[in-house]
Amino acid sequence: MSDNLITSLPEVPYATPRLATAGEHLVRAADHLWRVQDRREHVLGHLRIVAHPLGLRYRAERLHLATSRFRVIGEFWNADDAVAALRYC
Repeated sequence: MSDNLITSLPEVPYATPRLATAGEHLVRAADHLWRVQDRREHVLGHLRIVAHPLGLRYRAERLHLATSRFRVIGEFWNADDAVAALRYC
């Protein structure tokens, strides 16, 4: 018998969210992160799934190159709303 305790579960990648509009598409960047690209393949920002006590939230983010950090645009209950925020921000 082993005395080792498992303190965390392994990360499980989520399925790519489906978008209602055909103007943008998602390209996986990590287990919980996707690049949002338009029809010309330009990156509009990133979509990240975030756990919330009431369910999954979709966080719209932009990469700030000078600091190499993501800047949060907003959190939404719907992936389409998060993508719209990136489109119009």
